[in-house]
Amino acid sequence: MFEMFAKPSLITRIAVGKAVGFVFGLAGFILLPFFLPEAGWLIRWGIVLWYTTVGAIIGVFGVFTWHPVLKLPMPWWLRAPFVGAWMNFVLTFFAYDAMKAMMVATFGADGPLASPFWFTAEGAVVGFVIGYFVTRFGGEGKETVAR
Repeated sequence: MFEMFAKPSLITRIAVGKAVGFVFGLAGFILLPFFLPEAGWLIRWGIVLWYTTVGAIIGVFGVFTWHPVLKLPMPWWLRAPFVGAWMNFVLTFFAYDAMKAMMVATFGADGPLASPFWFTAEGAVVGFVIGYFVTRFGGEGKETVAR
């Protein structure tokens, strides 16, 4: 039944990454009105599409197990959280006002978690979970593209 998971595959990595990312995005879509009641449909759909895309990118990066410049190993548990954190860091720059409003509505203006850059840490956690599943079901390294 699960013969598709028997061999490492880049396509499987991307599909699993998109599926797990979609689950996180769907959770954000459903839960966002509880944290930011004035959140519009565009930001809610944007979260679904964002985490689906993050999952696909983490899936693609599973081909690289060594840093191309520094020649250091990059295991999945380092690579995936880094990609997730970086993507959410970039997202925070694009949607700073909406992220700030959500953090202030949730934690207060003077709370220790009021900075929207805490989404970077969230991205690392989400990236770790996505990285686990894509590596578990899709393998990693150059053998994922050697078909």
